[in-house]
Amino acid sequence: MSKLYFDVFNGDADGICALHQLRLATPRPGARLISGIKRDIGLLERVVAAAPAEAEVTVLDVSLDRNRAALEQLLPSCRVLYVDHHHAGEIPAADNLEAHINPDPELCTSLIVDQLLDGRFRPWAVAAAFGDNLHGPARRTAVSLGLAEKQMETLRELGELLNYNGYGASVADLHFDPVELYRAVSGYVDPFEFCHRSPVLATLRQGFHDDLGRARAVAPWQEGAAGRIWRLPGEPWARRVSGVFANELARARPEQAHALLVESADGSFLVSVRAPLDRPRGADALCRAFPTGGGRAGAAGINVLPPDRLGEFRQAFEDAFD
Repeated sequence: MSKLYFDVFNGDADGICALHQLRLATPRPGARLISGIKRDIGLLERVVAAAPAEAEVTVLDVSLDRNRAALEQLLPSCRVLYVDHHHAGEIPAADNLEAHINPDPELCTSLIVDQLLDGRFRPWAVAAAFGDNLHGPARRTAVSLGLAEKQMETLRELGELLNYNGYGASVADLHFDPVELYRAVSGYVDPFEFCHRSPVLATLRQGFHDDLGRARAVAPWQEGAAGRIWRLPGEPWARRVSGVFANELARARPEQAHALLVESADGSFLVSVRAPLDRPRGADALCRAFPTGGGRAGAAGINVLPPDRLGEFRQAFEDAFD
């Protein structure tokens, strides 16, 4: 029996572009693709349920710390390549694990993959960095490409649109299932050709502008010394736009932190947090203080914030960033 391959990736721009770079370098047309909404990060459990002995698993842009139990079940019989930029905790010492994990706030997973591949498919890494709101690192990484400003803007929009598609309470909220969006991307070596020819970007572009327009019409719910907090209604458009709107707010006031609270049907809140771009630290620690929280130093979130802990979150936000 031939070896079974699994490609596990976050459903945002960084996860999609990281996998695309790797598979341009090392094609695996028969690999099983496992992804989901951006916050669906317990993805390795799906591999545990399906993987036979001696499978080869690639994991991109999902927290090792949140997938530790599943990873430890896989390592005795499966080879795992793990590339990520989130908080990992202690990395298991195992011969079957090749880990490239760096939580530096100036890195995303696609930029780590770009380093591993010596920049062979760098435009995709630049797009991913823009999508992760790492505009400075994106532009610095792009210097070697000699891009015109119009080309740089094309990569910025590509990254932001791919990232926008990853946000929602379920895949039903999204314009495209992340696995299908990756498949659409995977047919193109050149991101500029993808932007010119693929019909999916027109759909994402229209949705992006419609949803962002609604979010911009909402006033801040709270403003303080640490930053600003918004509350958005429990509508699909609000869930879709929460990430890109938080990134836009962070760029507008880089000295402040920002949080978006999107109401859920059960009265809880879906939370997105952005640390100040001028000092991109603390978002992950803040969110990990709550049971369903996680992320990275500059950008993190809480999947379910109970309404009776809203005041606690507000105080923790002030304490973390004041």
